[in-house]
Amino acid sequence: MSQPTWPEMTRVFGRIGLMSFGGPAAQIAVMHRELVEDRPWLTEQTYLRALSLCMLLPGPEAMQLATYAGWRLRGVAGGLLGGLLFVVPGAIFIAVLALLYAWYGQLPLVQTAFLGIKAAVIVVVFQALMKVARKALHGRLGWTLALASFIALFIFGLPFPLIILTAGAIGMVRGQVDTHEPEVTPAPKARSLRTLLIWGTLWAMPLVVLALLGNDFLLQLGLFFSKLAVVTFGGAYAVLAYMTQTVVQDFGWINTDQMIDALGLAETTPGPLILVTQFVAMLAGFAESGPVGALAAGMVALWVTFTPCFLWIFLAGPYLEALSAQPRISGALRAITAAVVGVIANLSVWFALHVLFDRVDSSGFLSLPAPDPASFNLTAALLTVVAAVLMLGLRRGFVETMILLALLALGVNAI
Repeated sequence: MSQPTWPEMTRVFGRIGLMSFGGPAAQIAVMHRELVEDRPWLTEQTYLRALSLCMLLPGPEAMQLATYAGWRLRGVAGGLLGGLLFVVPGAIFIAVLALLYAWYGQLPLVQTAFLGIKAAVIVVVFQALMKVARKALHGRLGWTLALASFIALFIFGLPFPLIILTAGAIGMVRGQVDTHEPEVTPAPKARSLRTLLIWGTLWAMPLVVLALLGNDFLLQLGLFFSKLAVVTFGGAYAVLAYMTQTVVQDFGWINTDQMIDALGLAETTPGPLILVTQFVAMLAGFAESGPVGALAAGMVALWVTFTPCFLWIFLAGPYLEALSAQPRISGALRAITAAVVGVIANLSVWFALHVLFDRVDSSGFLSLPAPDPASFNLTAALLTVVAAVLMLGLRRGFVETMILLALLALGVNAI
């Protein structure tokens, strides 16, 4: 393994950031080609162990993998370079799209085009569900946890963090069956404590400043997305339903249609899908105080979403070998991943109901959604079928499908 120069790292990690379309699987494959296959910067085993570590941590695993790779090559500064170059290009795209959407998104013609995008979102979430299910559901426990998490969310409306913590605890207990645990070689305590203090302070700093300034809106937004950063196991799809419930129903920052549009547009940009938090925050900030408020809200959301990612990597990196071999931690990860299947299934059904029916209310019994049959949207249903044929049958990409469906929706509306 050779140590690259700073210009080389900037060029390679910048290319990774600009090419990081297609979700975590595609992003991880791009990094493998750039960092392992094309140049001797990381060994195959180091890369795979790093990927395992990033899957154990909350947050977007692909962004954290880029951060770890940079840290492994050139220390903390390298980790910052790798992580920032992975996020910043997508964040710039999202900022532009969010402002354009805030200004023009409610025009009738734009709303018609977005009906096609919403149909494509239904299929892309279903694809994510299938991919995670194939990797995560092994044995009776996995299927049981997935079903239980779906019921807990869809019917009972239990909090997402509670579901993740419960699944992790069950997996950790099951992991104790394997009593042969490796010796843990800890990093120096002083270094770990210093890392925790520095990055914990950086994470909290804007929240403290907002509290002192008395900006309740941005403080509430920062606190919520900070909490989201701690429970984001399983990728952005796993927390979207929880985020939607909070920002739409509890805070009233945006509406359901805007949330689905936000996911559709976030799918078209490079970088981690969790950048959808920036989009949502900017729409909320725009409604609160116009473009300046949108940019301020977006910056707060970016800070509290991604600063924890650097904290997790710089804190856990020295423990990579020990963590990747811990049966109890591995058991917790497997259980959480299985529960995430149920969470994404809930999101898939929730999105489909809100796209296919114009009115979806609560049934009055627990949290079970009750669509109004009279509000069934036939056009949305036909567009969803077309999206399924294109993406599942013909294996077309999301961006291509989204454009075709938006044009098709406009054509149907013009008839």
